[in-house]
Amino acid sequence: MTVTYYGYPNCGTCRKAKAWLDEQGVIYHDVHIVESPPSKEELKKIVETSGLPLKKFFNTSGLKYRELQLKDKIPTMAEDEQFELLSSEGMLIKRPIVTDGTKVTLGYKESEFEEKWIN
Repeated sequence: MTVTYYGYPNCGTCRKAKAWLDEQGVIYHDVHIVESPPSKEELKKIVETSGLPLKKFFNTSGLKYRELQLKDKIPTMAEDEQFELLSSEGMLIKRPIVTDGTKVTLGYKESEFEEKWIN
């Protein structure tokens, strides 16, 4: 199983998730979500696989989200425009995202990680 971890080194939640993956011996490809955000196509696959609504992928507590006043804009934005925005600015994406192409976790909840990432 090839697992991709999209995270941000300065994010406390990301550090917890990464530590958990390391403790469990999960081998993953580490992607810096700000330096190399997932492409629009990758994001579409991740969102589809997750079964979660697209709005869940926005980091609503982030400075960039507030700075761009996205709370008011997202409800009227086309889905394609939202994907474009997320793929162009990694700080807008809720993190970490962990995926193997068939499963996705968004954020870090130990119980979800245990369910999805322990074989």
